[in-house]
Amino acid sequence: MGLLMKFYCSNIARRSSLQRTHRFGLPAFQFSSHHFGNTCMALNLHAHNFATKPLKNAVSLYLERARLIDRIRIVLRTESKESLVSILNDHALDSFVVTNALKSAPSPDAALFLIENLKNVPSFTHNQNTLYALAKVLAKARQTGRLKALVNGINSGKFRNVARVSFMDQMKLYAAAGDLDSVLNVWHEWKSSQKFPNVESYNIIMNLCAQTGKDYEAVKTFRRLIDEGGVPNSRTYTVVVEHLVNSGNLDSAMKVFNMLPLMGVKHTLRQYAVLVDAFCGADRFDTVKSLLSQMQADGIFPTRVMLSSLQRMHDAGFVEETLELIKEMLPDKRIENVKSSFDDDGDGDDNDDDDEVDGVKLRPWFDPIVLASSLRFWRPEEVLVLEDAKFVWTTRVVSKMIRSFGSAESAWDFYCWVGNQPGFHHDVHTISKMLTKLAREGHVNIVEQLILETKSENIQLSYTTVRTIIDYYGLSKNGEAALTVFKNVKSLCSTLSKQRLLSLYLSILKTLVKCKMDSKILDTLDEMILSGIIPDIQTFSSLMRHFAVTGDIKTVQRLFGMVKQSGIEPDDYMFKVLISAYCNSNRAVLAFRAIEDMKTFNRKLDVSTKRLLVKSLWKEGKFKEAADVEETSAEANEVFKVKLHGKSRTTRAADVQRVYLVYSGSFPTISDNKDHC
Repeated sequence: MGLLMKFYCSNIARRSSLQRTHRFGLPAFQFSSHHFGNTCMALNLHAHNFATKPLKNAVSLYLERARLIDRIRIVLRTESKESLVSILNDHALDSFVVTNALKSAPSPDAALFLIENLKNVPSFTHNQNTLYALAKVLAKARQTGRLKALVNGINSGKFRNVARVSFMDQMKLYAAAGDLDSVLNVWHEWKSSQKFPNVESYNIIMNLCAQTGKDYEAVKTFRRLIDEGGVPNSRTYTVVVEHLVNSGNLDSAMKVFNMLPLMGVKHTLRQYAVLVDAFCGADRFDTVKSLLSQMQADGIFPTRVMLSSLQRMHDAGFVEETLELIKEMLPDKRIENVKSSFDDDGDGDDNDDDDEVDGVKLRPWFDPIVLASSLRFWRPEEVLVLEDAKFVWTTRVVSKMIRSFGSAESAWDFYCWVGNQPGFHHDVHTISKMLTKLAREGHVNIVEQLILETKSENIQLSYTTVRTIIDYYGLSKNGEAALTVFKNVKSLCSTLSKQRLLSLYLSILKTLVKCKMDSKILDTLDEMILSGIIPDIQTFSSLMRHFAVTGDIKTVQRLFGMVKQSGIEPDDYMFKVLISAYCNSNRAVLAFRAIEDMKTFNRKLDVSTKRLLVKSLWKEGKFKEAADVEETSAEANEVFKVKLHGKSRTTRAADVQRVYLVYSGSFPTISDNKDHC
């Protein structure tokens, strides 16, 4: 009755938004139980009773725009386009409609045809969104000259209230146009502006070089990203994997793919799609089976891009492994095609004629981000319009909607409502999206109750979902809640490999560090090691650094001892943390002794650590030891340091170096090549 009461109060108060402090303290509804169905049925009844005759609210406006976009889409796909001008004179035409019509045009020529016809609509004026959409159309059409003229016009202030096209957007546009020279010119201009390009700019250059057959240049750009202190992200590794696949180096691509979880990098849908397609094409279906299994464990929902690959695998005899996936990817027969005839008065009523124009069949335009934004206040009149729209709710659509809501509260309202709509039932994908959305904003009580529901329904969550919840609890400083989730992981997930358990342990340790739960950190670490799972060297280094900052030198020493007992060879960064901890605690003598350990492992001080140690020894009156350190040689640390969102982040060179060796080793050295960057 809690959600029903909120709806009642909303109508009585007649506010545009509710006071929401109490909402997440209410019990969660069962998403498939009889109780949930009755409650939501009552909710819908009250919504009808209390809502006055709806005016044009946000959802009504969305639907009106969607119908007009579909009318334009239909006409752009027919041979006869004379009716386009009359459609463009519809009173609902605005920059939003034009922007999305351009994005969904069947070809660049059709989009340019729409742009030309807009000149005959005196009431329409381009804004930033339509101009940027036009720029993307020109890029896809490879009309570089017109694209440059448009970008220069925008940046010169030719159009009012239109922001400059950023360096990043310019690089993306010229990359889409396949113009490497223009991409590099923008990149160099960016560097000269004293605003150092971000990692994505390197990714764009790498990808374009790979697409144009410049293998050497792509690898060299990856190397330069590393040398200049950048930290490759998941998009970088996606470019690497795709480049290796397209060049026929499938085994190298798989090797890089398998390295990523150990580096703390999440697999992406794009990586899976590229690999599945490649290995299906090579008839290596056992590898595809393994990839599909990993994909399910990662909680990644397959898309229709993979349909042809899985169909080939199905035809090869792997029916059981692919049948359900193929069914999920096929178009839902309940979703009707857009009606192709419209009233002459342009009122958007498309229910009169089911005939087709020139055989065009088109699914309705749908934008979950915009629809979710329209429902952000979850007003009764908007919900009523949504219900009357008779949307076909599928797992994929609902998942996108949940992800698109700006707040967990609105997403939860939608989640409860849609669970009672005809023909729809929540499954592991929608539940997982809701759980992570709630966890991100720290709504612990609702997460706990929803997890109880999944257990009662025997629904197994992916390990990725559990890990994400734990990570988000670290951001909201809910360490105890994260521990509770972690302790129940075996009942929440299906069988977990040792590698995935390692990943979960690393997540909970990071969360506990963020929550400053020092005793729990050590208890979890002991439990981890006793279960036969040894943390990687980065985790030990991070823990040592955490306790060093708090001044707990004994724990730092204990952790260093655990490293040596585990058979892990300390690296330069770990010694840097250890020596710095000693020096900052006025124990420079212990730091001096640590140098002997460094010699044992054939490690050398880096310049900054050496300087700190010498200064500390002098401060403590250890002049001879300081002189000895002065005489030792120092070298650069094998640690990349970058500034990310104002915080210092470190990563070992060894991890990235291994990827680089696999990547570069897959292409023969080509003479007379230049570094494009």
